[in-house]
Amino acid sequence: MSPGILPMQALRGLVAEGVIHAVPEIARDQVQPASIDLRLGTRAFRIRASFLPGETHRVAERLDEFAMHEIDLRPGAVLEKGCVYLVPLMESLRLPTGIRAVANAKSSTGRLDLLTRVITDGGTEFDRVSEGYDGPLYAEICPRSFSVLVRPGMRLTQIRFRRGQARLDDAALSRLHDSEGLVDGPAVIGDGLGFSVDLMPESGDLVGYRAKPHTGIVDLDLIGHYPIADFWEDVRARAGRIILDPGAFYILVSREAVTIPPAYAAEMAPYLAMVGEFRVHYAGFFDPGFGHDTAGGRGARGVLEVRCHEAPFALEHGQIVGRLVYERMAELPERLYGQEIASNYQGQGLKLSKHFR
Repeated sequence: MSPGILPMQALRGLVAEGVIHAVPEIARDQVQPASIDLRLGTRAFRIRASFLPGETHRVAERLDEFAMHEIDLRPGAVLEKGCVYLVPLMESLRLPTGIRAVANAKSSTGRLDLLTRVITDGGTEFDRVSEGYDGPLYAEICPRSFSVLVRPGMRLTQIRFRRGQARLDDAALSRLHDSEGLVDGPAVIGDGLGFSVDLMPESGDLVGYRAKPHTGIVDLDLIGHYPIADFWEDVRARAGRIILDPGAFYILVSREAVTIPPAYAAEMAPYLAMVGEFRVHYAGFFDPGFGHDTAGGRGARGVLEVRCHEAPFALEHGQIVGRLVYERMAELPERLYGQEIASNYQGQGLKLSKHFR
């Protein structure tokens, strides 16, 4: 197999070989075109601070320092807004030499402002698993806007595996855009494919949503259940501008409609910090076929999860806020995003997580 992101058929092979191990065993629908969903285990630890274990320590050893109390998730448990939790996952890894992994929050997780990161024994970075790693996986979870009700088996994060160098440089990305039309307008290419914010919609003035500060609990098992107005305020733009409030969380949308061709995957990365007092996007994986006509997409907007930091910031229509980093697949996946898969966000525009109606 060529270098690149491992597709679903290769991931199933890793499961069969015991490279990816889980109790209970991995379900077929956990395997996505270019990733595997990770599941919460049966217990959580409320911890007093986020931490990384460091090269010489296991996570369990550091829990003795940071854990405040243990929570049984089996009857369902509330993870409270503003608190930090550590949850052992059902999956563990035994990576061979030459295969690395990277984790990221699933789309619905990010759209709830539910900061979720994977850590490993000996880890010095969040969401990164080195080749040769043999051990358990943990999810650090910090609800930022809404308290959430969780249960064992819920899938808040996903993990990709790559062999060798997969990332496209700017020259290769330019050639791919010329042949595929990665965005529906001029391509801004520089260390990835730049994308901008849409604050001048074709009709009306609704450009996004802002999380309300005092809301009820979101049960992550309830799909299409919660009225939008109970949790979100409309964000409306005048003359293509909004003012971001410090500490507030917004759902906005990209101006560009994006395409991920079947032989590629992409990851949304934050733009340079000096462009403004905000961070864009917690959930960054785009699967092969996202927005692509072969999977019924015909272009799809990128939903932007935006948090403003220290000072109010004026965000303008068309301002570059992030970039998509494209990577080659090691081979074509057997299925694409949105093709015979329950894909909630194919062909999306401005859209909240699947929990709202």
